[in-house]
Amino acid sequence: MNVVVYCSANANLPEEITSIAASLGQWIGERGHSLVYGGVNAGLMHITAQAAHDAGCQNVIGIVPEFFKHRADPLCTELVLARDLNHRKAMLIERGDVFVVLPGGLGTIDEWISTLSTLVVEGSDCPIIVVNYNGMFSAQAEQLSNTAQSQFSRSPLIASSILVNNSLELINKLNEINKL
Repeated sequence: MNVVVYCSANANLPEEITSIAASLGQWIGERGHSLVYGGVNAGLMHITAQAAHDAGCQNVIGIVPEFFKHRADPLCTELVLARDLNHRKAMLIERGDVFVVLPGGLGTIDEWISTLSTLVVEGSDCPIIVVNYNGMFSAQAEQLSNTAQSQFSRSPLIASSILVNNSLELINKLNEINKL
């Protein structure tokens, strides 16, 4: 299974969230799944990749825009260069079987919404799990729910992202999905 992870590349994040990223990476590696991520050697991206690698992950696939190739994570067993951020998003979405959104900035939100939009249009049932650390994605989830219930939306799938609040909930949800 290819687990696509969207997350922050910022350093000096709280231990509570770095441990969630490490737990995710460990889960991926221990189950023999592949990690597909933004491929940058920083922040939650690197922490997730390091934990996956340390837990035996054989496929750490980084998809990096050409203008960020100097920031590529050496842990990548496969490094894919994308023309730009939109090309990277398309390649990440194409490779995903399940998507996990960890805390991040505008790029992470963009990846989440772009993935959701693509999956809705394609009628895909690939799960998107969003780690709603300290409620940071509550407003976006509420907006998606409001949109799904509005006269403007054709699909209730718009509100189909699965929100979890911590590492235990994330791992439990991944274990449920893994059994399918």
